[in-house]
Amino acid sequence: QVQLLESGGGLVQAGGSLRLSCAASRRTFSSYNMGWFRQAPGKEREFVAAVTWSGHTNYADSVRGRFTMSRDDAKNTVYLQMNSLKPEDTAVYYCAHQDAGTPTWNYWGQGTQVTVSS
Repeated sequence: QVQLLESGGGLVQAGGSLRLSCAASRRTFSSYNMGWFRQAPGKEREFVAAVTWSGHTNYADSVRGRFTMSRDDAKNTVYLQMNSLKPEDTAVYYCAHQDAGTPTWNYWGQGTQVTVSS
């Protein structure tokens, strides 16, 4: 079992920045990918960003150029730096874990609320 704990959410004005963190409870011994997802009220959960075990990143079109995901394996932590925030970025943000080479995000955090005011 891997427990994921997100932090760093909050209320920010449009154009501002936030950095989310996601700490894993233990180091997994196999290669793994990490991702960020978000869910706004009344909408389905959507992909935001991911980083592979080798450090390759991928972003949703809606956040590319504004958000940056990174990982620090020594701290078992991933980050999501969010700049130029927009009201439409308001959502609960979740981090997730995926064993490399598998299609399933098998562990999820509890989520952290990000609210962007206009």
